[in-house]
Amino acid sequence: MKKMKFFVAIGLLTLFSLLHFSFREIAYTSSGLPIDSLRSLYEKPIAQWPKPNLDSGVKWQEFKALPEIDSKKYFATMESAEVVLGKNLFFDPILSGSNQISCSSCHSPQTSWADKLNVSIGHDHASGNRNTPSLLNVKERKTFFWDGRATTLEDQVKSPIEAHNEMAMNLKELPVKLNKIKAYKNLVKAAYGTEQISFDHVAKALASFQRTLTSRRSRFDRFLDGEYKQLTDQEVEGLHLFRTKARCVNCHNGQYFTDEQFHNIGLTYYKRKFEDLGRYNITKDPSDVGKFRTPSLRDVMNTSPWMHNGMFDNITGLVNIYNSGMQMNTATAAQKAADPLYPITDPLMKKLNLTKEEIQAVVAFLESITATQYKMRRPEQLPRD
Repeated sequence: MKKMKFFVAIGLLTLFSLLHFSFREIAYTSSGLPIDSLRSLYEKPIAQWPKPNLDSGVKWQEFKALPEIDSKKYFATMESAEVVLGKNLFFDPILSGSNQISCSSCHSPQTSWADKLNVSIGHDHASGNRNTPSLLNVKERKTFFWDGRATTLEDQVKSPIEAHNEMAMNLKELPVKLNKIKAYKNLVKAAYGTEQISFDHVAKALASFQRTLTSRRSRFDRFLDGEYKQLTDQEVEGLHLFRTKARCVNCHNGQYFTDEQFHNIGLTYYKRKFEDLGRYNITKDPSDVGKFRTPSLRDVMNTSPWMHNGMFDNITGLVNIYNSGMQMNTATAAQKAADPLYPITDPLMKKLNLTKEEIQAVVAFLESITATQYKMRRPEQLPRD
């Protein structure tokens, strides 16, 4: 009798184990593949990975690791005359009308070249209406600002310097101010061969310095290069979800996790307190109402708060918003007919039906593409003699 009970117990234990394995396998199949199988799929060269689930017409690029930094080349660049001039200008409040605000006031090396504020604070403590984007990898951008109103870094620097609620400096008066400082005249001569400073020199030097601001390699970069232990099982699952069920890769793809396009993701707040018509303000094309540039997700966990208005400072809550489908503010046919400017949320925004565990996996993956910050030292002494 004891022997029979023993075999019954063993049989029940085996049956329970089989049922538990089947249940676990079915649960994960609903989000793609069993977690035990995901590593075997992604621990291969990226060309052999499963293709992502993309909407029709989406143009995308596969992920690509950042290269190792050539230290010798990097320091040679940082010591070049143009970059030295640009770095001094970037950290110098003399570029503002009040002599109190520098480019680094909003783009600080201590906060991943952003400012950790919902929206920027500038001259006379005036608030902007948009979040300060990080300058990391800015040399790779095709357009600048949330609405894409500038197409070169040299053109981009003009707006914050002269904006009344940012640095409030007259662009014609700035060279006059700088030409009174012998040290700056010497720096400009070393960079451009003339002591007579123009705003063009300022723009070129600032752009040259900003092109040096790049992300360090993350654990995900090392994973892409074959160091497969760099990602946990949860992060590998998050990677798979990012490319499939969570639909992130439709907009966040390529080496810098951005399609460089403009989308209305449903945060226009049309005819409400926080209304911002985005790219429409630049193009005047009704189809651009509420569209904003897709930000890079490189170092995303270091650049909170997020979105063009900085209204989200919790990444799990933000993924939950995407999970909802973001269709709460989109126009009906009747509304669009009555008001051509009534925004339509991008059809890429769809309800995702991610579980709590899947959302945690996506967040874990975002951690893996965030690198350790490089906190560049500010100039010890600014040009003043």
